[in-house]
Amino acid sequence: MSATRFLYLSRADVEAVGVSMAEIIDALAVAFREHGLGHAEMPPKPGVHSRPDAFIHAMPAYIPALHAIGMKWVSGYPDNPAKGLPYISGLLILNDDETGLPLAVMDCTWITGMRTGAATALAARYLARPESQTVGILGCGVQGRTNLEALNVLFPLTRVVAYDRTPENAARYAREMQERWGLAVTVASRPQEAVTGCDMVVTAGLILKRPHATIKPGWLDAGAFASLVDYDSYWDGAALQEVDKFCTDD
Repeated sequence: MSATRFLYLSRADVEAVGVSMAEIIDALAVAFREHGLGHAEMPPKPGVHSRPDAFIHAMPAYIPALHAIGMKWVSGYPDNPAKGLPYISGLLILNDDETGLPLAVMDCTWITGMRTGAATALAARYLARPESQTVGILGCGVQGRTNLEALNVLFPLTRVVAYDRTPENAARYAREMQERWGLAVTVASRPQEAVTGCDMVVTAGLILKRPHATIKPGWLDAGAFASLVDYDSYWDGAALQEVDKFCTDD
């Protein structure tokens, strides 16, 4: 792309490219490999916080092998859904790695949802049992959807157990996921039903400074895999202490 050409891509433009979840998982594997080999530059993200449990983070990175350099400016505001606005929103700026000139500014909402789901699936590829068929989803928003989509790419899923603190959200999620992926989705009336008995568990609620610690010790089965998209918000500290291994994309 010419360094003198500048693009602004809306969310509709980004989605219209038609990149599949499988392609995103493959691309993320390359990015993580480069980072693991020490070939990428990714400083710790700074953030500002204008409301309780809200954040706006700057996330710069450079992957020389891909000639990819840019920054995501992403926010999470937990009161937004009640206003008809997305919890997560933001922009991604892409620069030319030779001149530093900006090449594009694009909506990052769809990108963030898909990338995060892909990260869960990529981790599960190496950490979950290959024959895993049952997944529990706690938090039936965007991440609950994209994480399931990604896991469905890599695993022979047959059953989903969905829990949300708002029952209507869980019911809507179950209908949509059954129609889209043809999976059997059960709505859990209690959060433990989406943890105990599941091969894989994804907690995708709000990111909170003070965890509500819903998941208690003894709920997660031996050998199960869990992806904490909301960090520790769903997890009691004693439940985390039962886990044998933690991995992070830092």
